[in-house]
Amino acid sequence: MAADTCRYTLALSIIFTLYIRSGAASEADILLNFKASIVDPKNSLASWSNDSNMHHCNWTGITCTPAPSLSVTSIKLQSLNLSGEMSSSICQLTDLTLLNLADNFFNQPIPLHLAQCSSLESLNLSKNLIWGTIPDQISQFKSLKVLDFSKNHIEGKIVEGIGSLVNLQVLNLGSNLLSGNVPLIFGNLTELLVLDLSENAYLVSEIPVDIGKLEKLEQLFLQSSGFYGLIPDSLVGLQSLTILDLSQSNLSGTIPQTLVSSLKKLVSFDVSQNQLSGPFPNGICSSQGLINLSLHTNFFNGSVPNSITECLNLERFQIQNNDFSGNLPAGFWSLTKIKLIRAENNRFSGQIPDTISEASQLEQVQIDNNSFSGRIPQGLGLVKSLYRFSASANGFYGELPQNFCDSPAMSIINLSHNSLSGYIPELKKCRKLVSLSLAGNSLIGEIPSSLADLPVLTYLDLSDNNLTGSIPQELQNLKLALFNVSFNHLSGKVPSALISGLPASYLEGNPGLCGPGLPNSCSDESQRDRSSGGISTLTCALISIAFGVGILLVAAGFFVFHRSSKRKSQMAQMDGWRSVFFYPLRVTEHDLIFHMDEKSAVGIGGAFGRVYIITLPSGELIAVKKLVNIGSQPWKVLKSEVKTLAKIRHKNVVKVLGFCHSDESIFLIYDYLQKGSLGDMIGRSDFQLPWSVRMRIAIGVAQGLSYLHKDYTPHLLHRNLKSTNILLDENFDPKLTDFALDRVVGEAAFQSTISSELTCSCYSAPENAYDKKATEQRDVYSFGVVLLELIAGRQADQADSTSSLDIVKWVRRKINIAGGALQVLDPKIANLSRQEMLGALDIAIRCTSVMPEKRPSMLEVVRALQSLDTNMHIPVANFPTSDGDSVPV
Repeated sequence: MAADTCRYTLALSIIFTLYIRSGAASEADILLNFKASIVDPKNSLASWSNDSNMHHCNWTGITCTPAPSLSVTSIKLQSLNLSGEMSSSICQLTDLTLLNLADNFFNQPIPLHLAQCSSLESLNLSKNLIWGTIPDQISQFKSLKVLDFSKNHIEGKIVEGIGSLVNLQVLNLGSNLLSGNVPLIFGNLTELLVLDLSENAYLVSEIPVDIGKLEKLEQLFLQSSGFYGLIPDSLVGLQSLTILDLSQSNLSGTIPQTLVSSLKKLVSFDVSQNQLSGPFPNGICSSQGLINLSLHTNFFNGSVPNSITECLNLERFQIQNNDFSGNLPAGFWSLTKIKLIRAENNRFSGQIPDTISEASQLEQVQIDNNSFSGRIPQGLGLVKSLYRFSASANGFYGELPQNFCDSPAMSIINLSHNSLSGYIPELKKCRKLVSLSLAGNSLIGEIPSSLADLPVLTYLDLSDNNLTGSIPQELQNLKLALFNVSFNHLSGKVPSALISGLPASYLEGNPGLCGPGLPNSCSDESQRDRSSGGISTLTCALISIAFGVGILLVAAGFFVFHRSSKRKSQMAQMDGWRSVFFYPLRVTEHDLIFHMDEKSAVGIGGAFGRVYIITLPSGELIAVKKLVNIGSQPWKVLKSEVKTLAKIRHKNVVKVLGFCHSDESIFLIYDYLQKGSLGDMIGRSDFQLPWSVRMRIAIGVAQGLSYLHKDYTPHLLHRNLKSTNILLDENFDPKLTDFALDRVVGEAAFQSTISSELTCSCYSAPENAYDKKATEQRDVYSFGVVLLELIAGRQADQADSTSSLDIVKWVRRKINIAGGALQVLDPKIANLSRQEMLGALDIAIRCTSVMPEKRPSMLEVVRALQSLDTNMHIPVANFPTSDGDSVPV
């Protein structure tokens, strides 16, 4: 009986072993079949082989269930440079729940055949070359919980079939080429935890209101896509949300009043680079702290509410590049967990309280380009973790506290262009200080010699103050990449290393300084030993030799005279220059002048002067506008006016980086944009941008103008809008340039220059012939002309090659005949986008109405253009009527 039992047990063991081996061999064959369709250039799947003694559960990227079953549940082959085909044979693995082929080179449409994997719960094909549209049959992936198609080339609309994937917890379609309107498909995805539709620039949609039904949603990413309109009130239903990112879109209106206060688990909030407006709602932080708040690069008006003090867990606070005003709540500065405060480029006022010392973990403060005032608080020096404090271009006054640089971590201090007075304190404790800028204040006294004891100090800018005394000799022991003490009252001999290693312009404006290469040579260098008996024999011999050599050098000197004369002329021009940089540009007037030549010039020049593209020592490119027909603006007025322009922060307005000024000219320094001007592009024979891109350009220009007219304070007029003053970045997003130059050069000089610009008169409104008063309606007219250029694909002054008609007259003549409007549309793209183009044409005609009062405002133009997409046919509700003109379709 015992023997029978043993034989029975042994038989069962053999059968079980054979079963396991049979199953293992079967799964290995399935994997090898899957591998056969894959191109593996680096042999990353070398372990996938029957020739090795390795069990298939130990092959690269394979995970199995524990013994004894040992069945494949997961395949992770990300970042292996794989390509080829994804065979459906993999679906024979009955327990496979996860397939990750991300960051490879699979080049094919969405592999619907993988829906045969009945147990598959997670499919990650991100960062490949997947192309084509999303088929409605995507609904076949019934069991999926994670679907990640991000960073591919998927295009077309988001289909309703996705709404059938009711088990989804993660849906990531970010960084693709999706377009059109987003349908209401999310209400059924009640298990969704992460939704990412970000970086789909061709989406043109309002935020779907049904997203607000996703009570379990934790992360929502919609940034850098084409979402427009209002932020829906329904988002207050996202009670589990921790991250909300709506940045870099076209959202407008106000923040829903209860949005942030309702999302009590919110960790990150980002609505940057939109067109939102109005005061930020009360209750910005309620019972549970906001950990990361980012609202940068928007155009909000109003102030941040005092309830910010309730954010006891707040670590990062970013609201830079907006139009906020009012005071930051006093309690905000003393939050115990705050690490980062960024509020630069707004209109904040008020003071920084001394209680900032309680922000014991504060690391970085950037509040440049605001209207803060008061004294730099004593408490700032008590924050031992602080490594950056940047508060340039504000209204801080009074003396610097003795301890303002006592943080042992301090690396960057920028207090330039304020109203600080008194002496520069001895700086001894901040031995990690790399950059110190105190330019443009009213500081007095001598330069502290203790600066030389800071071992890593590299950038030191003390220009445009009232400093006296000599430059400490010890400073030449530092490895200074920038040392600017221009326009002070310094005197004495300049340390030789500072003269030889830095531009002379960094020392100018100090008549008392002397040294080699400076206008004044020092007395000990100018004196020569004189013998009482006359010239010695040795001296005579040396003079004779020098005379002979000089004769030989005359010929060579004549050869280089022509080239050097220009440089000398340019050097002479640098006398009397003054500079203000609103960003840390490593450039001098010397660099600008010597690089502004025919090679760096762009085009043939326009109003006031030419534009030059200059490469900085860092390799960065900047654009420099040289204004030569300038008025007699006092330095303080000019500085204030350019600062007004430099504080503009809008994605469709070019950034003013700084300026240089002399008695004869002004250099305005702008961001460089890769694609050049819209006018130059339209003038090319091969100009054929698709309508979607032209519409994006038109909307962007309209948004920039609307911002200047209404949202920015003080309200500004462009006054010189034309297609050559619209620059395009690498994504064809437009940015206005040459705006509000009347404030820089003065009204008289501006009028004188503009009146001589005869070649651009087609952009000028008719009333300009009898009334020189600047108005918003004239900017609207100029915009209408630019819009006509985009619609017709023709330059404004060359619309009709058979006559001298400008584009406005040419269009009006065409539309006055039946069906003539169709002849206006650019024939290269008209068949694909006829209805949208006709709708834009109607807007352009209204903008160029002869009667100014009939023209719409730029805000109305923005809304009208945004309503024109592939799902909407022309008109715009409540759009103002023109003076009888309309488009006959």
